[in-house]
Amino acid sequence: MKLERVIISGGGTGGHIFPALAIAEAIRQNSPGADILFVGANGRMEMEKVPAAGYRIVGLDITGIRRSLSLSNLAFPFRLLTSIGKARRVVREFNPQVVVGTGGFASGPTLYAASGLGIPTVIQEQNSFPGITNKWLAKRAARICVAYPGLEAFFPKEKIKMTGNPVRHSIEHNKTTRAEGAAHFSLDPAKKTVFIYGGSLGALNVNHGAMNALESLAAQDIQVIWQTGTGYLEKALAYVAAKSFASVRVTAFVERMDAAYACADLVVCRAGAISVSEICIGKLAAVLVPLPTAAEDHQTKNAQALAGRDAAVLLSNAEAPEKMGALITGLLADEARLKKLRTGASAMAVHRSAEMIVAEIIQLIQA
Repeated sequence: MKLERVIISGGGTGGHIFPALAIAEAIRQNSPGADILFVGANGRMEMEKVPAAGYRIVGLDITGIRRSLSLSNLAFPFRLLTSIGKARRVVREFNPQVVVGTGGFASGPTLYAASGLGIPTVIQEQNSFPGITNKWLAKRAARICVAYPGLEAFFPKEKIKMTGNPVRHSIEHNKTTRAEGAAHFSLDPAKKTVFIYGGSLGALNVNHGAMNALESLAAQDIQVIWQTGTGYLEKALAYVAAKSFASVRVTAFVERMDAAYACADLVVCRAGAISVSEICIGKLAAVLVPLPTAAEDHQTKNAQALAGRDAAVLLSNAEAPEKMGALITGLLADEARLKKLRTGASAMAVHRSAEMIVAEIIQLIQA
């Protein structure tokens, strides 16, 4: 069976956007003529990233609830109801066979509206501890695709399918060579290279650690690709320019992750579900710096799962600013350790997750 019309909703961060794009890619591979429409939140990064990937997107005026006391929370019920109304109109006009949600602000109103119109919905949950939106939608969903065991505590057991986390085709099937990756960043493929990133929106302590590490990395002739996020970009650029670090590439966002991974001897990043999946599939040596404020501290659990199997090194968020530099230089000087980390990461990889999710979607529609 071929898919004809699908709505995919999710966003806010790369952890929700990139799985959505990976699922869209897998749908197009299975059903080249499929019409895919994304629904996102206005003002969020999906409104830029999804069109850049070649897909149409409609925006809802929806935001999340702040965990702290905030006057903006008073407007949330109005924004939610307005967004559900717009989502209902979008779903009715597009008339999809199925609606897929990957989490984030927009997926709540979209999947809620779709299920109310009798359209089957599929949730893709990336983490070991689900977000508020997916827990709210679970009873109305027809399928829930997960990457971790034990989610029966949050979702109906009969709806759960273990599929792993989908990653973009360019990463799962990365054909970029080390030389091509280095050339993309104007770096020397013969030199050791570290790729540091704090996620799609940046991470303060990861950035502090990177900045503090640059002197020692430069002294060891180690090249650096540094994704800062927009908030830290100007400070990082000014520092690199003042110190005349010739082998440091600073950017707010790395578009060619395949190139960065291809030329990196070591990756330093948060321990979000998608980053962890990409590290394992890419057979990468990595230092994971978990975000301690993540729900139920699930990033620390992600990092511990890898560190316990010699698949990554765990560096706490508090220690990152002071210890990152020494850790990077020590690991890059130990090729045997790097090889062990790559082997461990590869053993934990779950391949073809997006294809498995598409198979579940087709099975659902045929039922």
